[in-house]
Amino acid sequence: MIDAKILPLQKAVLQPVAAFLAHRGVRADQISLVGFGGGLGAFAALCLGYFWVALLLILVNRALDGLDGAVARIHGPTDRGAYLDIALDMVFYALIPLGFAVAVPEINALPAAVLIVSFVGTGSSFLAFSAVAAKLGREAPEFPTKGIYYAGGLAEGFETIAVFIAMCLLPWHFPLIAYGFAALCGVTTVIRWRQGWVAFSGDDQ
Repeated sequence: MIDAKILPLQKAVLQPVAAFLAHRGVRADQISLVGFGGGLGAFAALCLGYFWVALLLILVNRALDGLDGAVARIHGPTDRGAYLDIALDMVFYALIPLGFAVAVPEINALPAAVLIVSFVGTGSSFLAFSAVAAKLGREAPEFPTKGIYYAGGLAEGFETIAVFIAMCLLPWHFPLIAYGFAALCGVTTVIRWRQGWVAFSGDDQ
């Protein structure tokens, strides 16, 4: 919901670090893979109940997720980089609730499953919209630096990470947080379905 609004701040914070790394030959794809490794570490920490460690690794993952894009804009963005970024993100988002489910399956398994299904809704509606928009040559002016078309919604990246942080700080409230955010993701999915229905209906509106 506020991803577009925080992009200028994110750029200002990450640009000096990105310039430092880019001038030393570090590539965006390398940063993406290291960041995903941090996400895998967060999943492992959650499975073992080390919630503070998981929180730290989630923040590392997200910082590197922003940094890879900043480095890519210096070297020049690539289709492979855009693909890798979104593909790894989708797996990362599913791994976090799964980690909570593994940690306390008797309490967290069902809300984690519901949340993951809601992520499938937001992710599939996002990617389907992006694919058709790209076919039609459309661009998202709110996200000019992104490698693919970004369709907005109530539950975007910032909100998702805020929820993951809340889960790590209050793991005993995971079911309540998961169900609440799953509902918000459901609304986002319906909004994107409606956006796609209207945007791609042509003369049949």
